[in-house]
Amino acid sequence: MSNAERAPQAPASIDLTRPSSARVYDWYLGGRTNYAIDREFGHRAVQELPVIKPLAVSNRRWLGRVVRAALDAGIEQFWDLGSGVPTAGNVHEIVAGSGAEDPRVLYVDYERVAVAHCQMILEEQEVGWADVVQEDLRRPLKILEHDAAQVLDFDRPICVIMASVLHFIGGGDGIPELLSRYRTKLPAGSWLAISHITTDDAPPGPAAQITSLAEAYKDTQNPAWLRDRAEFSSWFDGLELVDPGIVHATDWRPEPLPTKEERADEAKVRPLYWAGVGRLPQG
Repeated sequence: MSNAERAPQAPASIDLTRPSSARVYDWYLGGRTNYAIDREFGHRAVQELPVIKPLAVSNRRWLGRVVRAALDAGIEQFWDLGSGVPTAGNVHEIVAGSGAEDPRVLYVDYERVAVAHCQMILEEQEVGWADVVQEDLRRPLKILEHDAAQVLDFDRPICVIMASVLHFIGGGDGIPELLSRYRTKLPAGSWLAISHITTDDAPPGPAAQITSLAEAYKDTQNPAWLRDRAEFSSWFDGLELVDPGIVHATDWRPEPLPTKEERADEAKVRPLYWAGVGRLPQG
């Protein structure tokens, strides 16, 4: 029996007759929290946009490298915004395997399905130092009002992760102002890690797929926007860029990949994501 067939029991309140974007994304990543309806949708999406699955996997690898880099820098707290279902390559399992002395993880997602699965996973794994909040990331003050948010200690540095989520936030929502509201809550030494889809220097084929994907999302509850390097870089103004700075996600502290196929997929999606990490300076 394959991993995909061993999905855990679904939360009682969840409708399994319709695909969930969070569980479809989990399927792209090779996770187990997905069901036949999600896999069917995912297969159709891959047929229409072959780049979507390796793109998701590449972005998840970047997230893992950021978490490990933050741990190496002495940061043991993580605030994962737009986390989806925390299964394949999730933050709390990376942290759990690190030997951190006082780890803390707060997941945030506004999709009820993702949050329900997250709650169940954390309860089953008995992770007492991680929790989840169902809230829109555009409302940081509302997030902090939740009891679950008390898992974070704002007297110690926190790594805030916005992996592949800000392209679902429109320009009218004022992304620089939104990021500023988060930054004012964070202690010095905290990290802000962001990845975002782009077509800046992509070849015609992959660029067309990303543009089609963004256009398709415009008709959903999660419309998507493309941004260029200049706009993306501006979000880190006032922060100290963590080496290697603003780069394609595949180039942010890359690690060797074991197979030729994985290396080919990484090369294929390389120009389709910008990524960067900024550190809040002292004072």
